[in-house]
Amino acid sequence: MRHSFSLPLAVSALALSVGMAKADSVDPNLPVYEAVQGVSGNLVSIGSDTLNNLMTLWSEGFRSFYPNVAVQIQGAGSGTAPPALIEGTAQFGPMSRPMRPSEIEQFEARFGYEPLPMRGAIDGIGVFVHRDNPVTCLSLQEIDAIFSSTRNGGADEAITTWGQVGATGEWADRPVAMYGRNSASGTYGFFREVALFGGDYSAEVREQPGSSTVIQGVAADLGGIGYSGVGYATADVRALEVRGEDGVCYSTDDAPTGDYPVARFLMVYMNVDPNAALEPLRAEFVRYVYSQQGQADVVRAGFFPVTARIADMDLEAFGLN
Repeated sequence: MRHSFSLPLAVSALALSVGMAKADSVDPNLPVYEAVQGVSGNLVSIGSDTLNNLMTLWSEGFRSFYPNVAVQIQGAGSGTAPPALIEGTAQFGPMSRPMRPSEIEQFEARFGYEPLPMRGAIDGIGVFVHRDNPVTCLSLQEIDAIFSSTRNGGADEAITTWGQVGATGEWADRPVAMYGRNSASGTYGFFREVALFGGDYSAEVREQPGSSTVIQGVAADLGGIGYSGVGYATADVRALEVRGEDGVCYSTDDAPTGDYPVARFLMVYMNVDPNAALEPLRAEFVRYVYSQQGQADVVRAGFFPVTARIADMDLEAFGLN
């Protein structure tokens, strides 16, 4: 029987206890993956749009060792992962936010145990503006005053022009145009909890079906601002720095240390019976994710790799070390 313990799901809390990876360096203490015998079958992944590119890279890397393994990936949003795992239509449920208590309860009611998250990468949700925008840093309170209707962060008024956050000249009166995700998205939920202080989105936010379309919207709109996983950045947009509680402006490169305020783990939830060994197909996929090659895929996807210490914690939870 594998060990049973709760895995920390907050980047900032975990950074204090085990340390985090550098922005784009793979931990040399991670193993180099090598193929084993007896791995075959079909893998289905249903869940996060943010993880689409990363799941594709992991799958391609895994299939380079096991070309007879078939992989299907659907990325309609994190909210589609729990039902797929409960119904058994997918073995992997990528999510860019932790499962909600209600989702865990539904899973546990069906199987008698909780789903297990594989924390495969770290992401900083970028707050993107057009590359020509002169603003460089915003506080969470200012971001909240832009995107929310509730302003739980304490701002006295909504921010509707760029002049309200320091832009001058022709930018001072330029309207702020907000782009975001829809409610099926884990990014939508995580950003609401952290950047909107649990409040409600403004009705003026233009909801987009995917991370890439948020970026496209901002790139085509001089006054645009939108949030998306940092791995979807293009040359036409720029990620703002976000001011921490210490008054320092941090960039998305600071996500692995927990200093960037809107940092998160990107997780892949699985149905893992604590009283049974994981079958070779899924077991080897997990080992691949926590290998030198798997974490190099994370860097290629534009996210941040995890350390060997995090990998060891997760492998122990999966009964694989």
